[in-house]
Amino acid sequence: MRDHRARRAPWLFTLAAVLLALGVLWAGASGQFPISPAQVLDAIWRGATGTATSGDQTRLADATLWNVRFPRVVMALLVGSALAVGGALMQGVFGNPLAEPGIVGVSSGAAAAACIVIVLGLTVLGSWTLVAGAFVGGLAATAVVYSTARQGGRTEVVTLVLTGIAVNAVAGAIIALMTFLGTNATREQIVFWQLGSLNGSRWVHVAVAAPIVVVCLALTALVARPMDLLSLGEKPARHLGVDVERLRIGVIVMVAILTSAAVAFTGIIAFVGLVVPHVIRMITGPGHRILLPASALCGAVLLLYADTIARTAVAYADLPIGLLTSLIGGPFFFYLIRRTRRGAGGWS
Repeated sequence: MRDHRARRAPWLFTLAAVLLALGVLWAGASGQFPISPAQVLDAIWRGATGTATSGDQTRLADATLWNVRFPRVVMALLVGSALAVGGALMQGVFGNPLAEPGIVGVSSGAAAAACIVIVLGLTVLGSWTLVAGAFVGGLAATAVVYSTARQGGRTEVVTLVLTGIAVNAVAGAIIALMTFLGTNATREQIVFWQLGSLNGSRWVHVAVAAPIVVVCLALTALVARPMDLLSLGEKPARHLGVDVERLRIGVIVMVAILTSAAVAFTGIIAFVGLVVPHVIRMITGPGHRILLPASALCGAVLLLYADTIARTAVAYADLPIGLLTSLIGGPFFFYLIRRTRRGAGGWS
């Protein structure tokens, strides 16, 4: 069965690549200022070759694409990949289908720390202060969840979810306190964190997020095989030479970095890390050597399309993308709970 599903991987990657290309064209062409797909392709070609533009209309289209839409497109791809891979890693390392950075409190922990940085106006590390604060918050939330859910060498699913609820509650209280203490300007930023949005993404943000996400995604190639062995159980994995605790710590840190890099610039975008890995696992099987890169690609596609819908569904308005992902992910989470209670779990 697993071999049969693994043979679907090339088709999945091909379909996702085609959807990604079409999504970039759609995102570039959509907006209050209409731009044709041909103009989008021309702008990409001119940007890649350094060809000069001619005509006021062409220059206006290029300025709109390169200064407003393309940074948002790239940020959507980075954040979608980071959240989806973070979910796949967390599900693998905890060994259950309900683990996801948003559900277990990593995203809210990172957002709470980011809100503290915003309200207090901290600039210790310059432009990296916000990312560093989000990283510390996400890592702290992950450490609390991991230490609480582990008992007798196993991770209890119920304890994991309940601890995540508690962490989300505490983080929500911190965010509410920061909202109370902040100014009107900082309150607007905090609302942004809670709803999640890619609005305002710029190349300077991409320049900070891209190296973090790309390096972490590259490092997942090193943990794919050990995580496959871990899925057999802790004892068999140890007998096969896997340092289980070192693997868990490394993966948890990686998830915290990926999540904080996403949250630091886009706020809380829930359920991407829950939905994408499960859909891929159902299609191609549980092998992480396929699951992780496929999650990165499909997560990027999902968030790109969701963001394009969010900014074009209502005229002259930009819907929070976190609302759309929650509308999709919430019912899917209920489905997973029922599936897990029946003992299927979605892992075979």
